[in-house]
Amino acid sequence: MILPIYAYGQPVLKKMGEEIGPDYPGLKELIENMWETMYNAEGVGLAAPQIGRPIRLFIVDTIQIMEKGKEEEGIRNIFINARKLEEAGEPWTYEEGCLSIPDVRGDVDRQPQLRLRYLDENFEEREQVFTGINARVIQHEYDHIDGILFTDHLKPIKKRLVRRKLDSIKKGKASVEYKMKFPVGR
Repeated sequence: MILPIYAYGQPVLKKMGEEIGPDYPGLKELIENMWETMYNAEGVGLAAPQIGRPIRLFIVDTIQIMEKGKEEEGIRNIFINARKLEEAGEPWTYEEGCLSIPDVRGDVDRQPQLRLRYLDENFEEREQVFTGINARVIQHEYDHIDGILFTDHLKPIKKRLVRRKLDSIKKGKASVEYKMKFPVGR
């Protein structure tokens, strides 16, 4: 089932996510719905706060954005109760966007290497190092479970430049091709 994506201005997007256990109600169905929702919106990642759930759960599929012949370098993963252990390397700039913040993009500096501890969908603990675009997408989604949006990382001048667009989204004025739940009914 395709779920509505919560738009910028929804309080759940600024909440620290809570850890969950294997007994979280409807978890398997929730994860299936998140995949369907993410693909419907043409995203590469989706965090539970973006669908109104303040929990430490996100999904990532970078396989779909890898160059032809390099798909095996991408990942398709479920991350539960993830914790960053280490970030390393010289920060690199990349233009990011977000399904919760339509029509807004901006340069974000992130380190190219991430060591993460998380639980998979079977609640088995994993520890893994991710690099490059995989690390970046995970860092972006990880921020969501900590109540941080990519716009929080923008340089001050860029923040001022996108302020009107962000205010419009809060008021429900954004055109998207997927279900969206705005702070103000529309």
